[in-house]
Amino acid sequence: MNNESNMREESHKNSLRDYFALGEVFGYFFRKKDPSRPSGINLKMMHGINKISMIIFLIALIILIGRHLF
Repeated sequence: MNNESNMREESHKNSLRDYFALGEVFGYFFRKKDPSRPSGINLKMMHGINKISMIIFLIALIILIGRHLF
């Protein structure tokens, strides 16, 4: 029974690597166009705003980390 509780605790623990997994973010910026997806001006604007907001967030995060370290 002790082994089972340890397995449950390990499954809920997140490693530092999980928090800094940026694969999905970079995949969002550098993915190929899918011809089966609908393409409209509203969708293009939404993705453009999303990309701008992610870039601003990453810049702010870098600035905050830089201020904290120096």
